[in-house]
Amino acid sequence: GTGGGLPEAFGQKARYSQQFAGGSLSTTMNYEALRAVGAAARWMLVTAAAKTWGVPESECTTAHGVVSHTASKRSLAYGKLLAAAASITPPELPAAVGGSIAANAAATGAVALKDPKTFTLLGTRVPQVDDKKIVTGKPLFGIDVVVPGMAYAVFEKCPVFGGKVVSANIDHVKKLPGVKTAFVVEGGEALDGLLSGVAIVADTWWNAKTARAQLQVQWNEGTTAAQSSDGFAKRAAELAKLPAEKVVRKDGDFDAAFTGAPHTAEGAYFYPFIHHATLEPQNCTAHFKDGKLEIWAPTQMPQPGRVLVSKTMGIAESDITIHLTRIGGGFGRRLKNDYMVEAAWIARQAGMPVKLLWTREDDMHHGHYRQAGFFWLKGGVDANGKLVAWRNHFIMDNIAATQFPARFIPNYALETSALPHGIPTGALRAPGSNGLAFVIQSFIDELAHAAGKDPLQFRIDLLSQALVAPTGPGDARILDAERMKGVLELVREKSGWGTKKLPKGTGMGVAFHFSHSGYFAEVVQATVSAKGALKIDKVWVAGDIGRQIVNLSGAENQGQGAAIDGISEALAQEITIGAGRTMQNNFDTYQLIRMDKAPPVEVFFKSTENPTTGLGEPALPPVIPALCNAIFAATGKRIRSLPIGNQLAG
Repeated sequence: GTGGGLPEAFGQKARYSQQFAGGSLSTTMNYEALRAVGAAARWMLVTAAAKTWGVPESECTTAHGVVSHTASKRSLAYGKLLAAAASITPPELPAAVGGSIAANAAATGAVALKDPKTFTLLGTRVPQVDDKKIVTGKPLFGIDVVVPGMAYAVFEKCPVFGGKVVSANIDHVKKLPGVKTAFVVEGGEALDGLLSGVAIVADTWWNAKTARAQLQVQWNEGTTAAQSSDGFAKRAAELAKLPAEKVVRKDGDFDAAFTGAPHTAEGAYFYPFIHHATLEPQNCTAHFKDGKLEIWAPTQMPQPGRVLVSKTMGIAESDITIHLTRIGGGFGRRLKNDYMVEAAWIARQAGMPVKLLWTREDDMHHGHYRQAGFFWLKGGVDANGKLVAWRNHFIMDNIAATQFPARFIPNYALETSALPHGIPTGALRAPGSNGLAFVIQSFIDELAHAAGKDPLQFRIDLLSQALVAPTGPGDARILDAERMKGVLELVREKSGWGTKKLPKGTGMGVAFHFSHSGYFAEVVQATVSAKGALKIDKVWVAGDIGRQIVNLSGAENQGQGAAIDGISEALAQEITIGAGRTMQNNFDTYQLIRMDKAPPVEVFFKSTENPTTGLGEPALPPVIPALCNAIFAATGKRIRSLPIGNQLAG
C-alpha cells in the first residue's frame, strides 16, 4: 500500500483520496458512499446473471454471495460472475445531499440502495477478520516486519525536547560487538520531524541496545531545559490573577448575574500532559536503494509521512513507497511520523535495510503528549434553579467559542491566556474533549449540588434553555440539545439513576459530552472505602451516533474500550516535566489500568434519524467527569485536579 496521492508520477489516475485513521471519521465519511458502491456492484452482478440466463433482472435476488433466479432454480456465486460483471458499464451513483445518499437515489434515477429494514448483516455482531491472528501472536504489526538483509537500529535523542548533539564517542561505539555503524544525525528544529541524535546500527537489536548503553553524548539542551511542570503551574496561577489575554466569547453581563445569583460555585481545575503509551512502541523499517525508498510503518497518516520523508531527505514522493502494517495502538500518537523519517534517514546513511525500534523509555520520553490545561471557573444559579452565569478562564491554549455550555447560558464569558512552552503535543483520543469534558461536566455538577438539584435533571434542564438552535437537521458542528437529552434519558433508565438506595461510601455520577459528531451520556457507580480505596462498580454508556450501527460488536467494543481508556487516564496517568524533560520512564511510573481494576461497562445506543457517525472518540470524554462526580456523591470530596492518584487517601 501507499500513502495516497499517486497521480501522474505513476502514469495513472490517483484512485484514492488521502488515507488516514483518526477523528472517528471512517464511518462518517464513508458509510453512505460505500453503500452506494455496494449497490452498484450488486446491480452489475445481477445484470450479468440475468444476461447469462436470459431473464429479467427484476426476477433475480441476491443473498450470501449468490445471485439466484427462483423460478428456474438457478444460481451463480459472485465469483463466477465477476468477469461478466466487469464488462458492464457501472450505473450512476446517487450523490449525497444533506448527508444521505439513500434519500436522493430515487429522485436522481441512480442505482437504488437496499432498504435498511432488509439488512441482514449491518447492525449485527461481526468479529474482526484478524482476531485469531492477534490472539495467537501472528506477525501483523510493524514491530514484526522482517526484510532480507535487515539490520537493527536504535536512536538516542536529547532527553530535553529540541536539544542537539555537541559530541559523542562514536569511534568507541563502532568497535562494540555486532555494531555495523554509528553516526550523528544533525536533525532539524521541528519536534515532529527528524531531530538531532545518534544512530547505532547493529546485527541484532540487542547488540544495538547494548552498544547504546556505552554511548556518551554531550548535549546542547537549549532553552526548554529551564521549563518544568511546577513552573507551568506557577505561571498559570500568576496569569489567573491578571485580565485574560483574549475574550473568546462574551454573552450578557456575567458580573451582574453572578453577583445576583443565590447559588454560586468557584473552582480551579487542572488536567496534566498525558501520553498515548501505545503497547507497541514506535517503530519503522526502511530500505533505500537506487534512489528509491521503501518503508514499512504502523502509521495513522501515511501520506503526510511520505511528504515529511520527501521534504527531509530530498527524495521525490513518487520514489517513496509505504507499506501499512497493523498498528499496535495509535490513539493519535501515530498521526505523527517522526519514527518514520528517523528510520528512512538511518537506512540511507547506513546503506542497508534497517528496522528502527524505540524502547519503552524512548516512547515515554519522546511522545507528542495531550496538552495540559489550567482553568478558573465561576458560575451562578438563580432561585428557580436556572444556570444563569458562567465564566471560564482557560490558561494554556485555544478553545472553540461554541464549546458547551456556550449558547445555553445567558451571561457567559469564555477567556483564554497563552502559556507558551517547548513540550511536543498532539492529538490524543478525543482531542481537546478528553480534558474539557472533565472540567465542564465537573463544574456543572458543582453548580447542581450548590443549587440542591438532582445532577442529571439539572443537565436536562440546562439543555432545555438553549439560546441558539443548530443551523439545520444533522448539523454535526454544533450540539443538538434534543439529541443529548435523549441519551441522558436513556442512561437514566438503564443505570436506574435515582431509584437505588446506595450504601454509605457508594455514589453515582453522571456526565455528557458532544464531540466528533457523537452524543454520549454516561453514569459511573463507585465506592470509596473508609481508608480511601476506590472501586469502580459499574459504568453505563448511552450514545446517539445516528440511524445505523454498522457492526454491533465493534460499536460495543469502542464504547467499552473508550470508557476503560478514560478511567485509566483519570486514575493515574500524568506526564510531568522537570528540567525540560519527561520524568516518567516506563509503566512503573506511568500506570495503565490493570484488568482486575477494569469495571463492567454496559453500552446502549439510541437510534435517531441523523447521519451515521463514528464513536471511537466521543464515548471517552464523559466517563472521566462521571467518575469524579461519583466520587463526590460517595465522599463529598470534589476532584478538581487529575490524575485522581492518592487524593482519596486519609
